[in-house]
Order: sequence, then C-alpha cells, then structure tokens
Amino acid sequence: MNNDIAIRTEDLTKAYKSFWGRRKILALDKLNIAIQKGEIFGLLGPNGSGKTTTLKLLLGLITPTDGRAYVLGKSTNDVAIKSKIGFLPEESCFYRFLNADETLDFYGQLFRIPGKERKLRINRLVEQAGLEFARKRPLRQYSKGMLRRIGIAQALINDPDLVILDEPTSGLDPIGTRETKDIILALKERGKTVLLCSHLLSDVQDICDRVAILDKGKLQLAGTIDELLSSKNVVEILIRNLPDEAIIEVETFIKEKKGEVISIKNSSGTLEDLFLKIHAANISNSKTDV
Repeated sequence: MNNDIAIRTEDLTKAYKSFWGRRKILALDKLNIAIQKGEIFGLLGPNGSGKTTTLKLLLGLITPTDGRAYVLGKSTNDVAIKSKIGFLPEESCFYRFLNADETLDFYGQLFRIPGKERKLRINRLVEQAGLEFARKRPLRQYSKGMLRRIGIAQALINDPDLVILDEPTSGLDPIGTRETKDIILALKERGKTVLLCSHLLSDVQDICDRVAILDKGKLQLAGTIDELLSSKNVVEILIRNLPDEAIIEVETFIKEKKGEVISIKNSSGTLEDLFLKIHAANISNSKTDV
C-alpha cells in the first residue's frame, strides 16, 4: 500500500440477511475510497446510507461480505493496529459513577499508558474539552453536551494516528461546536488523520478537506468541498467601499456584456459567527467589570 494512505477500501461490501434469514439487505455496495494521511475526511449520507456500516468495517467490529479494507497500512482484522485508532461512537456508554479524571484514567490503563504520562494527558484533554469546572463530578450529573466532550477526550487518550468521529458535535451548543472544530483542526496540524461522520453539513463544510457522499449503500460523489460545490456558470465578486452609483454602473456593464446579475447585496456571515462574537464580547465586558 501507498504509505501516504491512511484508509483504503477495495469493493468493500456488506450484506445482512433479513429477519427470517432469507433475503439479503445490501448495506454497503462495493465502496472504493482512499483517505490520505493528515487530512480531514467527511463521510456524509442520510440514515441507512451505509455510514455506520462503513465505520464498523473499518474498526473490524464486523466482517465484510466481500472486498477489503486497510487502515494505516494494515488489514482491519489486525489487532495491533487498534492502539493507533481513536474512536468516538454516535452514542457513548460510560460508567456513570466515575468522574472525568477517573474515566480517562480507566481508558488510559486499557492502552497501558504509564501513570506519569497518563496524568499529563488527562490534564491536557480535560482542559481541551473545557471540563475543568466539572472534572470531579460523576458523569451521571453531566449533560449530553458534556458527555460528548468527555467522549472526544476519551477518543484522544491514546494519542492516535487515526481519529474516527461519529457525530462529534451532537448535543453541543455553538461554543462547544466551535471548540470541537478547533480540536479537530489542531489534530490535522499535528499530522493526524480524521474521519468525520456528521448530519450537520455546515460542520463538514467548515473543516473537511474532502468528503464522500453515500446513499443506499453506494458511493455517489467524492471530492474536495470546492469541487463539489463550485458552479462554473456563476462567478462571485466581493467588492468593498464601492459607492452606490458605481455599483449601478457595474451592474449596467455586466448586462451590456450579456451577463445576468443574480443578486447584489451586502455580504453576510453566519449565525454561528454572530453567536460567538456576542459571547466573546460578553466575556470581555465581564473582565472589564472586574
């Protein structure tokens, strides 16, 4: 295999028998993808499209009906490779009576991380997840968003080369969502590979280098965000500090050249940007008041 490839599938197929063991249900049909090391790759699709089946196959939790999959240069049934993978499932199950430190310590011991190094990683991950204020509280007192944060920390406790995240921002508020995106981008800066599944298309569009879209078990499209979303027939021009009369002249010129003006409007951001801007201003004002 190419050493630059983190994940490769070759005609990866999974069929399930029906309830009575008769008709086969094709959950994944001849999937062929290659994910480069160090990139953030988004896997998209509606419910029942084959995303979860793909993740289970890559993790070696189920065996393919046909085809092959390779992770970090090894077959998915190679047990040794598991120590280099971090995984956040869509629904995390934790021991609810443990606190954040104890939870991460438990998973750190599973990976046989030495005690001193384990403590350093736990402190770093708790801070990264924004859970310092609740690190000694049992997880049964955590909200869904807080459980999602500790789940992300758990997925990173072994400092994996490949991180697989299934709906990582589910249950998070806009601030937590932004912080999670920043964590994922920081992983990329460190050379880690991230495979991200999400129903929130804005999250995928913000941080993914490439995406693949599945539907009914088949790969429909794959490529970079720009390749998939750009329109060759529409050109977007952003202009600053142009007076109204000049804008009219530009519009007239375009029409004279047989072009069609679709819209002329002021540039706008996103609700997420506005929310974070207000939050940052409130924090600044609070510090000034003190």
